[in-house]
This record gives sequence, C-alpha cells and structure tokens, in this order.
Amino acid sequence: MIEQSSIESLKSTLDIIDVIGSFIELKKAGANYKANCPFHGEKTPSFVVSPTKQIYHCFGCGVGGDSIKFIMELEKLNYPEAIEKLASMYNFSLSYTKGQSDYSELSRVLKEIQKWYIKNLDLNQESKNYLYNRGVSNGSIEEFEIGFVPQSSAVLQFLNQQVLPLAKANDAGVIALDDNSNPYARLVNRITFPIYSSNGSIVGFGGRTTTNHPAKYINSPQTKLFNKSRILYGYHRAKQTIYANKRLIVCEGYLDVVMFHQAGFKESVATLGTALTPEHLPLLKKGEPKIILAYDGDKAGVNAAYKASILLTDNGFDGGVVIFGEDKDPADMIANGDIPEVDKMLREPKPLIVFILEKIADSYNLQDPKSKESAFLEMKKYLSSLSQILSDSYISVASSILGISPNLFMQRTITPTQKIMQHKDDIVQLCIMKTLLENPNLIDSVIDVVPSYIFGGYSKLFDIIAKGDLSNPNLMGLLVDDTLQIMTQKELKSTLINLILKEYLIDIKKITNNHSIDYKTRSFMIRKIRTDIIPRLKKGELVTYESNIVI
Repeated sequence: MIEQSSIESLKSTLDIIDVIGSFIELKKAGANYKANCPFHGEKTPSFVVSPTKQIYHCFGCGVGGDSIKFIMELEKLNYPEAIEKLASMYNFSLSYTKGQSDYSELSRVLKEIQKWYIKNLDLNQESKNYLYNRGVSNGSIEEFEIGFVPQSSAVLQFLNQQVLPLAKANDAGVIALDDNSNPYARLVNRITFPIYSSNGSIVGFGGRTTTNHPAKYINSPQTKLFNKSRILYGYHRAKQTIYANKRLIVCEGYLDVVMFHQAGFKESVATLGTALTPEHLPLLKKGEPKIILAYDGDKAGVNAAYKASILLTDNGFDGGVVIFGEDKDPADMIANGDIPEVDKMLREPKPLIVFILEKIADSYNLQDPKSKESAFLEMKKYLSSLSQILSDSYISVASSILGISPNLFMQRTITPTQKIMQHKDDIVQLCIMKTLLENPNLIDSVIDVVPSYIFGGYSKLFDIIAKGDLSNPNLMGLLVDDTLQIMTQKELKSTLINLILKEYLIDIKKITNNHSIDYKTRSFMIRKIRTDIIPRLKKGELVTYESNIVI
C-alpha cells in the first residue's frame, strides 16, 4: 500500500492546470481555464478548471473533481493506479508500507535495459558507423543516450541476469510473447532512441533498423507509461530553450531532432511518426511558443505539414512551415555543413495560413473556372473558421493566389447564433449559494430567513449547503463558475431582501386567485403582507419568509 503521508506530499506538489494541461488544451477564461470536455463530445467549451480551487467541472456532462479524479476518469484507473501514474509523470518517489509500485517496477526495467542498450552500441561498430555517416557526433550519441538492441536471446539473458521480471519487461514494452506465450525481444538489430515524457521519465524506445527491414523506424508499444500520441521526442531536453526563445520546431524523426540540437537548434522536437494530433496540443501550448513545422519535401511530408497547419490554426497557434526539398533532408543538410541555410529557412518560414491557402490552390486546376470556383469556396470556408481579424488579414493573399477580386471573399453569409443565457433570477440564486460556499459562517443566517424551495430548481443544491456538505461533488460547478460573483455581507442581505420581497408579491397574486380561501381570510393575509411585511422589507429589514402564509 502507498503510505498516506506520501500521497499527501504528492498532492501538495500537483498543479491541476499542469496536470490537465498535459492531456487537453486549456485556454484562459477569466480566473479559470476552459476546454472542450474530454469526457463527452462538444464544440463549445463547458469544461472549467479552477487553479485557485484546484478542481475541474464540466457544465455539460457534470463530471468534476481534483487532479487524481481526472487521471482516474481519463485513463480508467483506480485510485492507487492514478496516484502511481501521477507520481511517474512528475518523478515523485512514493513510499509504500509493503511491496513495490507497478509503475516504479516498469520504470526500473526501462532504466536498466536502457543502460545496457547504450553499452551495446559501443560493441556494434556497424551501427556507430551508420550514425557517424549521418553526421551524428559522439557528443550527441552520449547526450541523446543512443543505444543498440542485439539478438533476442541476448536481451532475454540480460533480463534474467539482472533479475528483471519478464512479466514487467513485457508490460514495459521491452519484450513480447509469441502465439505460444514464448518471450522474444522487441526492436532487435535496431539503433535505439530512448523516449522520455515531458518531465524526464523514460517511457519507451524508438528503433531504427540496421538491416533491410521494410519498417525503418518503429516504436515501443503503448503501455501504462507510454502513449505516443501525447509525447514529443526530445521535449524534455528542448523545453527550457522553447520557453526562452518562444519558438518550437517540430521535425519528422529522431535523427532530425538529434541533428537540429547538434547544430544549435535546441528547441526542436519530433512527433513519433509524421502526424501531429490534438493530444499533442497541450504540450505545444506550454510557454506560448511560435510553432515551426520543419518537414521533408516528399508527398508524405507536405501532406503531414498541411494537416498539422490546419490543426494548429484551428486551435489558435501562430507559426510557419519550412519544407525542405527532396534533395535537402534537414539532418543531411546539417551534416553537410549547411547550417546557415537551415538557420535562414527556420527564421523565414512560410506563415501557416499562407501555406494552407497555397496547398488548397495546388489541389485544383485554376485554369478551369469550375475548379477555380471550388478552390475559392474551400478557401472561403477555411478563412471563415478563423477569427475576424485573421480572416480579413489574409483575404488579399487568398485573392492574389486565385487571381480574383478580394470583394468576393467579403460577401459574408451571416448565420444568426443563439446564446443561452441563464435567467436573471437563476444567477441571483446561484450567486447566493456560491457566496455561502466561500463564507460558510453565513449559512445559518440565510437558512433562518428563506426556505430551500425558494431556490426552485436549485433547491437540492441549497439543501446540500444547508447541511454543511460543502465538499459534495455536486457543488463543484458553483465553485469553478467565475461568472458567479461572491457577494459581500451587505450585498447578500440586500439580495435576500429583494428575493423575499419578490416572493411575497407572488404570494399576493396567489392569494387573490385562490377562491378556496374565504374572502375575509384572503383580505387579512393580503393586508398583512402589504401593510406590515413589504414596508419593513423596503426599509431594509431582513424579514423571515413565512412559507406557510399561503394556505
């Protein structure tokens, strides 16, 4: 079991913005952060994270909790597994009353096998020669901890000698089992590039073949520690430079990153494959850098750059694209000493939006009027997805590419949108309850003067507050909603007076129309409200609302 004191220490080190921001892109919204909820499909962000409360809440599907609950829900883990996952993400050493953490065991296997892979590279001259021929220096080999995986039998023998359980090696992605459940090593006869999380924990490996295997590069399989769609190779080494230079260079592969760093472009990272996914965006967002896509000029590279550019502009990123010619592989250019040219290309990237507009045009025959119209419609649709300022700024570029008048782009189709607003009374009631959450000492003074049913659809929430169950998950939406104002004691009193006054005015109408009550009784009740209660309320006296005044 994990010691409770260790769990509390871990909790104290966690920042919910950093935790959740590692999985989804958060955008500042007042005192809080917002995002599209990862737990249900939505286009309008209703998922709110509060840095002051260290909680999250979705106003769409109702989920909410702290950092640990988020990991549990997102990764489908139980409580101890979520604690261990967070500890692994943040290099935090947990203390156990008995036994070992599964995550720490997987990390131990990866660390030990990594040390051995490094030693094996020194024993394999062919692999070292390949790296040297690609321009990789001994310094870079050491810095990036490049290694080599020999035959499967040697890997299994090493694991047994080091008393590293094969079951854990399997879970860590170092080995696999064949159809007969016999173990065999992964990445054999491959140069290895250790893959680290953004916080510097080893999670897997990339392997480059030294034989004629059709798959030049492969990665470790997905494990408890390794999710390739959320990791950028080299990020843990690049992040300080990224934050300092406000620039992040996305390459296509391991060697590109190694060579870019070797040439001094230490803000370079790579996706584990050519595709940039929405899951990478939170990492790209950190430090608010300008994103430079540095891709090869082959068809796959250009297509990947186009898709990545769309993804980035759709999510508000700034940056540009550098496409290296088919005879200008970036790693080879650096190896050949063309660093000044690479530097110039990186300093003068084509803006993301210009690149997208040009690629749209390239996919149509602009000499054919019908095809040209299709290109125009696609460009117009893309521009309309941008902010008004950006869209207007690039109309001249789009019109120039197509050779048409900018006025055609300015003929906008205005679509009315509906904004759902809470009723004014709802907001008042919610503000009262949020005020009570922030100042529990005021709860008694409120329940003394108003019954819960006055809060209508929110009466159950008010009952929870009245009972003092202030940590109830149903209240998280109130805590993180920064549109709800916390009242001063004076404002609360005034609001309650107005609320009670409104109820009594409603009561007068109800009594007047309630013919089951005799005329004399109705007259008395109405007179009491009009001549006694309402005047006191209007003078600023907080009168208790008598819920039984209407018979």
